Amino acid sequence: MNPASDIDLGSVADVPMCEFWSDGFGFNSSFSCIEATSIAHIKGAPVVAAEAFTADHTEAWKKYPGDMKNQGDWAFCMGINRLIYHTFAHKPFDDKYRPGMTMGPYGVHWDRGQTWWPMVDGYHKYITRCQYLLSQGNPVADILYLTPEGAPQVFLPPPTSVEGTPVMPDKKGFNFDGCSPLFLIKNATVKDNRIVFPSGTSYRILVLPKVETMTPELVEKIGSLVKDGAIVYGNPPKKSPSLTNYPECDRKVKELAESIWAVSERSIDLTERLFGKGSIWWNGESAMFKSGNKEFSDPASLYPDYNETVNIIQKKGLLPDFSSGGSIRYTHRALPDRDIYFISNRTGLMVTDTCLFRDGSKNAELWDAVTAKINPLLCFTAKNGSIEVPVRLEPFQSYFVVFYHSERTDNKKFRTPEMFRDKKSIKKLDGKWNVSFDPTWGGPENIQFDSLYDWTKRPDDGIRYYSGIAVYRKSFDLPDNEVRSKKSEYYLELGTVKNLAHVKLNGKDLGIIWTAPWQVNITDALKSKGNQIEIQVADLWINRLIGDENQPWDGVKDGKWPEWLLNGTPRESKRFTFTTHRFYKKDDPLVESGLLGPVIIKKSD
Repeated sequence: MNPASDIDLGSVADVPMCEFWSDGFGFNSSFSCIEATSIAHIKGAPVVAAEAFTADHTEAWKKYPGDMKNQGDWAFCMGINRLIYHTFAHKPFDDKYRPGMTMGPYGVHWDRGQTWWPMVDGYHKYITRCQYLLSQGNPVADILYLTPEGAPQVFLPPPTSVEGTPVMPDKKGFNFDGCSPLFLIKNATVKDNRIVFPSGTSYRILVLPKVETMTPELVEKIGSLVKDGAIVYGNPPKKSPSLTNYPECDRKVKELAESIWAVSERSIDLTERLFGKGSIWWNGESAMFKSGNKEFSDPASLYPDYNETVNIIQKKGLLPDFSSGGSIRYTHRALPDRDIYFISNRTGLMVTDTCLFRDGSKNAELWDAVTAKINPLLCFTAKNGSIEVPVRLEPFQSYFVVFYHSERTDNKKFRTPEMFRDKKSIKKLDGKWNVSFDPTWGGPENIQFDSLYDWTKRPDDGIRYYSGIAVYRKSFDLPDNEVRSKKSEYYLELGTVKNLAHVKLNGKDLGIIWTAPWQVNITDALKSKGNQIEIQVADLWINRLIGDENQPWDGVKDGKWPEWLLNGTPRESKRFTFTTHRFYKKDDPLVESGLLGPVIIKKSD
């Protein structure tokens, strides 16, 4: 998106940075995420930042932590490890003037004006844990795509190298990065048949772009890499793109190409030519398309099909870094004493699968970044030498799988990870609930619900249009036949929550629930009789903003602040909210809100 070569330009930055928009709310800039992570990986920059969750005017307070987890995990698997949220708008006014200032209609509104801000800590801890772990060690990737020389140049990998959606393209089992010729010439060496950079990042194969030109310096570098043991896939150049030392430069390119590729022995089929300690694969096909006197490259065919590249490295005995049934994305970091894989269910359905990890070991742990729990993990050696791990993932659930190179003495006692523990229902908390809304925002201070249901189904406007936090309270006993055991663990499952919840049982704070599984371990707080449960639930601003549209607009108009705000006088309208942009109309549809349940006590042995 600029007249430079993106990877060379981005390499100047200490912190390479990209951008991604909230899925469904704006542009697709995922290509920039592939570029920024490539720059960081080959350069050795520990931090890859992203302007995250940018959104257009249609977002309008629809996003919240649980809704954003899938795309955040996608960013982590892409290689991003520093999220910079768009937008954190300054809030100069009192809390009673919420949602408050916005950046016009844009952004995901990540600030203290949000209804759920008092509960955002659980999500922030998850992000922090993920970002820390994903900045450790070196990234693991097998394929290095070389961009053409010259500018402008945007790195776009072959479409077959990714799967998923255009906005969230997931890399496949052989990870990849892009590299510029300039960076390759200056920094690449070969060690143990891998192309290595000073950062320690290494690759199994270099894939050349399907262009007909290379400078003599680049051809010489490719030849030296192959001679030292590298594997290269790509066709020989025919001439130089530069007029430096013309026409001698073209003669030099042809001479080098003949020496490295043995052009005169060209075969129609894909063949391997041994050269020094390495090899070069090519079939002589040209990918240049001509339109009049102008040549241009089709991005979709600038590189060979991903599967062709994979076929070459598999012939060399390389297994996929990660494989599963297809619903799980991943990324991989390597440290001297361990390998860290991050896996994430990219679907809204529960997934039961078996994952294969190439660099795994039998000394493994499962790290849950949502709860901060670490459990020893039972895994097996597959027939091909990979480590096989069975998993069961809730919708959009994620884990770190940590493989140690030596035995962990504290992992002697194995306990089945929580995701595999079958739970049985022992009590459903149905019937009446006492619910407290905040009257400051129009809700009743105390009311009794006969059952759990969506607030928007209530006839009274104070609940129907309510936005904010409401508190559900109830007392309950365990069934008389329920026998407590030291081996048993008890869980509170909330069912459907719109949109975040904070749970307390018998005065013990059990934490915030913001994503699947919508449950919390209550073993240490649960009693046989006289349990007192309190569940705080936060919904979104949408319903209150729609309800306020039944009142005259008294906000910013024609670029001017309202007089009542400037002068500190009472508002003439009966609006509860104040914001600097008008997002909704009074007839817009309301969104589900509240604790919908069912709320169930479950037990696992």
